[in-house]
Amino acid sequence: MIKTIALDLDNTLLNNRKEISARNEAVLKRLHEQGIHVVLCTGRPINAIWPYIEQLGLTMPEDYTITFNGGLVINNLTKEHLFERGMAKQDLQPLLSFVEANEIPLNVLDFDQVYELNDFPGSVYRTVLKNIKFESIASRHLPEKVYSKAVMAISPEELSPIIKHLPASLKEQYHAVQSQPMIMEFLPIGVNKSVGLKALLDHFGEDFSNLMSFGDADNDLEMIRAAAQGIVMKNGLPQVKAAATAITDSNERDGVAKYCERYFATQL
Repeated sequence: MIKTIALDLDNTLLNNRKEISARNEAVLKRLHEQGIHVVLCTGRPINAIWPYIEQLGLTMPEDYTITFNGGLVINNLTKEHLFERGMAKQDLQPLLSFVEANEIPLNVLDFDQVYELNDFPGSVYRTVLKNIKFESIASRHLPEKVYSKAVMAISPEELSPIIKHLPASLKEQYHAVQSQPMIMEFLPIGVNKSVGLKALLDHFGEDFSNLMSFGDADNDLEMIRAAAQGIVMKNGLPQVKAAATAITDSNERDGVAKYCERYFATQL
């Protein structure tokens, strides 16, 4: 029985205007009111998606969000961390050396803010991520603390050849995923959305047989594979669609709501 619904945001729950449609909102609210956990799963921090949380009414004591692509599970109401996994400053050194040698802009995030490395300006991350503090800093001045991820945020035309020629050593040291055409994320090895969901399902006394997940991109792949119902959008990447239990309509055509209306027909 499905008791939890996990939802990617960009190009999945959100339309191309970064909105939750009225149809998606209405269906998810009805399911949430009936006791089904509705969990937003994103690479962003919770402050950056708070308007969506409020729109869906996900502010009850047992409402949680998966942030930083699985690196942090946070209670929406209390902001208590149920689970977190990050990396130390020294763990970032191979990536810092690579971007320095190739003059690539980089942003580094802890669990509260963004450190915008000013060694090589040109990142577009400020235009993508809202409602979070940005601090301009040289890489050598990064404080000694736990970091959630690092992000390359540049135009797709610039990012594509970097990804194509990314050294194998970096792929071995980080979980590197492209979450949007202009964003490449470097997470700790072993961190993905299914890891955060496993911690949350354990908290709920559930397992992956109780999970329905919706996604479209590489950073959704693990939670699509793990879920009893792994649903991929019509606009999803081919390799993600290949792992799906089912394909639903696109993010522009209320694909989340359409699938839920069919699957939960007797409850809606």
